[in-house]
Amino acid sequence: MMIPLLNIPTQALFGQLLLGLINGAFYALLSLGLAVIFGMLNIVNFAHGALYMVGAFVAYFLLNIAGLGYWWALILAPIIVGAFGIFIERSMLQWLAGLDHLYGLLLTFGLALVIQGVFQAEFGSSGLPYSIPPALQGGQNLGFMYLPKYRGWVVIFSLFVCIATWYLIEKTKLGAYLRAATENPQLVRAFGVNVPLMITLTYGFGVALAALAGVLAAPINQVRPLMGAEFIIVVFAVVVIGGMGSIMGSVVTGFMLGVIEGLTKVFYPEASNTVVFVIMAIVLLIKPAGLFGRTA
Repeated sequence: MMIPLLNIPTQALFGQLLLGLINGAFYALLSLGLAVIFGMLNIVNFAHGALYMVGAFVAYFLLNIAGLGYWWALILAPIIVGAFGIFIERSMLQWLAGLDHLYGLLLTFGLALVIQGVFQAEFGSSGLPYSIPPALQGGQNLGFMYLPKYRGWVVIFSLFVCIATWYLIEKTKLGAYLRAATENPQLVRAFGVNVPLMITLTYGFGVALAALAGVLAAPINQVRPLMGAEFIIVVFAVVVIGGMGSIMGSVVTGFMLGVIEGLTKVFYPEASNTVVFVIMAIVLLIKPAGLFGRTA
């Protein structure tokens, strides 16, 4: 079946749309973690892609060493990598509080190179297989396209996590404390809130979101030391377009740009690798704070 006037097979169009939604789900989850960390802590976390990769490797280790499958990995990998993130914040990042953002960016960039280098030296550059759980194998023929169950699960589950995170930060008392702690920590301390602990746990939560994305990506992209490096530049572009620190901006922009990127591969494949950055340049020219960002 062809789309009139465009001479494009319907199967190809919807296939790329699904691929765009899947990439958008990863963009949204990763940029959400970045937005949480920057919005709450004012840290530009360049190690986010490496920690996304660590989440995938933790899922791989849980399966092959501990015998724990995908469903356990969805729970344990974010906790384990989040705890590693807490260690990073307590041992390194807390000493950069109050300094220029550039120091945090340089530290996390160096940390990302170290983490990736260690895993690449141990496992090489080739991918390690991680199987789709039996409950999500196969797919459904929708008539106009074939929908693999696992890819549909990734989109729906990612959207659920993104909305739940937005609700937690924007609509609950805990989220109000988090926002207040970044704007006026002295006032929040006066109410008996342990601000340093809150900051540490927030960083751990942002890192846990990256690890969760890594687990979701493992059966699709395989487990590779450089899998995070391939995503992180685009994810930073998503955060900039949505607005630095904007939770909803990261979610909406992540899915939107994933779909645009997927459709670009159908209509103009040569531009698919640059369309996100073209959009970023246009948005910065028109609205420097981003689509959902607040002007100072």
